[in-house]
Amino acid sequence: MAIPQINSLKIHIFADGAEKSSMLLLSKKPFIKGFTTNPTLMHKGGVSDYKAFAKEIVEAIPDKSISFEVFSDDFSEMERQAQLIASWGEHVYVKIPITNTKGESSLPLVKRLASRGIKVNVTAILTLQQVQATAKALSPKTASIVSVFAGRVADTGRDPVPLMKKAKALLAKNKKAELLWASTREVHNIAQAEKVGCHIITVPNDILKKLEKWGYDVGKLSLDTVKMFYEDGKQAGYRL
Repeated sequence: MAIPQINSLKIHIFADGAEKSSMLLLSKKPFIKGFTTNPTLMHKGGVSDYKAFAKEIVEAIPDKSISFEVFSDDFSEMERQAQLIASWGEHVYVKIPITNTKGESSLPLVKRLASRGIKVNVTAILTLQQVQATAKALSPKTASIVSVFAGRVADTGRDPVPLMKKAKALLAKNKKAELLWASTREVHNIAQAEKVGCHIITVPNDILKKLEKWGYDVGKLSLDTVKMFYEDGKQAGYRL
């Protein structure tokens, strides 16, 4: 059965990364609808000045959603950082982890921010209970994103699809809240997230590069694979 063209999917594909050159290149692609970052990705990308990097990206990509995450473990400092990050642009979402490192809920902070009109992206969610509690904290008047780490759920041997279906139902009443499939592990996750009805999926660069195979004939792919094995064996000069 044919699968839809990548540009015709209802789900919005966000690029997940923090390398400026890559982000600028991807921003030109029509199927990339937004971007997500986090402190880990920024550290790996060699970002040393958080504010300078973020403001450069916000200015260079003014027409697509961009999420930047707070990096404090103290809620009062998280709040200060969130207000500053939100001031950088109308298309900026502030990522708030579901808890701090002590396991204390950040949802009272989320509620305060959302009630003030700050667009939040509640992140590191892995349980249905967390989704349910987040749904109660969000404002029906302020755009928000609920990032459920489906890929990390799958890493535990659990099927994330039932979780994502239930999460979608829990958020249905809030028309301003969008469900995001996070920690994508393979291209097929895009098709899964589309079928579930997720609004957004974040995709890292290594998976985005595989999109050239989206919809590719699997019979041809089988032959390509056989040819690859043959050529590699020949180049290695193997003998028996």
